[in-house]
Amino acid sequence: MTQPISRFPVPRLDDLPEDIRARILAVQEKAGFIPNVFMVLAHRPDEFRAFFAYHDALMLKEGGLSKGEREMIVVATSAANECHYCVIAHGALVRVYEKQPLLADQVATNYRRADITPRQRAMLDFAMKVAVRSAEIDEADFARLREHGLSDEDGWDIAGIAAFFGMSNRIANTTGMRPNDEFYLMGRVPRAR
Repeated sequence: MTQPISRFPVPRLDDLPEDIRARILAVQEKAGFIPNVFMVLAHRPDEFRAFFAYHDALMLKEGGLSKGEREMIVVATSAANECHYCVIAHGALVRVYEKQPLLADQVATNYRRADITPRQRAMLDFAMKVAVRSAEIDEADFARLREHGLSDEDGWDIAGIAAFFGMSNRIANTTGMRPNDEFYLMGRVPRAR
């Protein structure tokens, strides 16, 4: 028996507005499946559009953080927020982008013991402070980032990702969003050719 992917109604792909359907089909073409977040959030088309516009602005931009590092921020802060969906889905992306099959589990469980660089540790320390104690962020936190070659703009990116996914975690938890089975093996085993 298949578990539902949301406690809210999930629309049929054919019933979605054309722009949303096109976005979902493009993701399916690239990934080989439709990540459940797309179908769950499609329940509210205007929020879907806003969510993915901000997601893309944070996660697809050029800057001082690699794609893998951006995903590490998502995994560490999502673990702190106990978001099953985001830890599993974005953990898969950490494994794929970093080409390290053990890294996502390390970051999700205790990033302080993960096989990461001192720069990445400073990045995740900052992200976690934003996620759980943002009122305490001060100049010393930015100075520590600079000591590791991260700019103030990188700090803004780190904060934006941590904050955005704090919201995403809460929606995923509230909707009961279920990770796709495909995410569990991504980046762990060689891809079939």
